Amino acid sequence: MTGIRLHDTQAREKRVFAPADAGRVTMYVCGPTVYNRAHIGNARPAVVFDVLARLLRHVYGETSLVYARNVTDVDDKIIEAARAEGVEPAVVTGRYEDFYLADMGALGVRPPDLAPKATDTVAEMVAMIARLIATGHAYEADGHVLFHVPSDPDYGALGRRDREAMIAGARVEVASYKKDPADFVLWKPSPDGVIGWDSPWGRGRPGWHIECSAMIERHLGTTIDIHGGGLDLIFPHHENEIAQSRCAHAGAPLARYWVHNGFLSMAGGEKMSKSLGNVVTVGELLEQGHQGETLRLALLSAHYRQPLEWSEALIQQSKATLDRLYRAAGDADPGEADAGVVEAVADDLNTPLALSRLAALDDPARLKASAVLLGLLEQESRSWFQGEGDARVDALVAARTEAKKARDFAEADRIRAELAAEGIVLEDTPAGTTWRRA
Repeated sequence: MTGIRLHDTQAREKRVFAPADAGRVTMYVCGPTVYNRAHIGNARPAVVFDVLARLLRHVYGETSLVYARNVTDVDDKIIEAARAEGVEPAVVTGRYEDFYLADMGALGVRPPDLAPKATDTVAEMVAMIARLIATGHAYEADGHVLFHVPSDPDYGALGRRDREAMIAGARVEVASYKKDPADFVLWKPSPDGVIGWDSPWGRGRPGWHIECSAMIERHLGTTIDIHGGGLDLIFPHHENEIAQSRCAHAGAPLARYWVHNGFLSMAGGEKMSKSLGNVVTVGELLEQGHQGETLRLALLSAHYRQPLEWSEALIQQSKATLDRLYRAAGDADPGEADAGVVEAVADDLNTPLALSRLAALDDPARLKASAVLLGLLEQESRSWFQGEGDARVDALVAARTEAKKARDFAEADRIRAELAAEGIVLEDTPAGTTWRRA
C-alpha cells in the first residue's frame, strides 16, 4: 500500500497518515458561505481537497472515504444580501449554492459524499451548546450564549499564538456581557423579521463556529481523521471548533490531522478577498472562454501550502501544458497509474512534482491513468481541442483541403487566415488536417 504523508498544521511537520479505520477514512472540509459567487481563491481548497480525496480512494479503495464539505446557509452576510433583494434567505442561499456546485463541477471537483447545511443541523447545535453550558464551558448572557475561552486551558494549540495575539487577530467584539474578551458567540438572538429558531435561550440563530462541530459529530463521529480548509481559517474558526468539540466530548480531539492550503493572490497584489475587492470569480473566468480544466491545472501548479499568484500568464501556461498532455495521451484508455506520480501526490500532495513526472511519461495509457489522480485528462482529446465541435469550421477545413488538391493555395491560405483570426489552429498531418481552438 502506498504510504501517504501529510503536513499536519498542529504538529508543524509532515506525518505518516494512518487513519483510525482504513475501511472508513473520515475527512471534513469547510465549505462555502453561499451569499455570492465563488472567486478563484475560494476554488483552491475545493480543488486541493478533491485531489486528496482522489488519493485516499486510490490508496484505501473507492468506498473507503467519507468526505463531508459543509454549506453555511445562515450568516449575517446572507441576511444582508436577502434584505437588500427583499427575498427570504433561502432564495439567496439556494441560488448561490447552485452556482458554487456548477462552478466547482466545471473545475473537475467531484461532489463530496456529504454536504450538510447549517439550517438542517440547528437541533444538533442547540444540543451541543446545552452540553457546553452544563459542563461550565459556556454561559448565557443578554440573550447570547458564549464559549468561555479560559475554561479550556489548551485553547490556541493549533495556531500556537499567545493570548494577546489571538484577541488582536480575531478583532473580537467588545461587549459588556462577555466574561472574557476572547469569549466567542455560540448562539445569538434574532429580532423579528430575521431568520431564527426557538431555543432554551430564546429565539435566535447559531454562531458560525458551532455549526462545523455539530455537523462533524452528527455525520462523522467524535474524532475524525482529517480536517481541512484554508490558512485563514486556522484562527479563529478552527481554534474555536477544536475548543468547543473537545470540551463537549470530555477532552477527545476533534481531528487527528489538520491540513491547510495557502492563499491565492492577484499578480502583484494582496491575498484575494471579497472584502478587498480584488477578486475574479470562477464564473467570470469560464465566461471568458477558459476551460475549467485549465483553471484546475493552474491551481495545482504550485504546492498547496505555498502562496499562488494568479495571472493571465499562469492560465495560458496551464492551457499550453494541457494541450501537450492531451496530444500525448490521445484517445488511449486509462491503464495503471505511474508509481512515480502516485508517490509525488502521496508526499503531502506535491502536485508540481507530480505534474513534472506526468509530462515525462511516454505511455499514453499510463499517462491517462496517472492524470486522473489529479483530475486531469478526463475528456476525450477531440473534445478538449474542439469543444462540442463546429460544423462551420469542419466545412471550412474541408473546403481548404479541396482548394489544396486543386492547387488553389491562395484560397487555402485565405481559409487558414480566416480561421486563425477566430482562434482556430489547423494542423496538417499525413492522415489529414485537424483543428483545435487555441
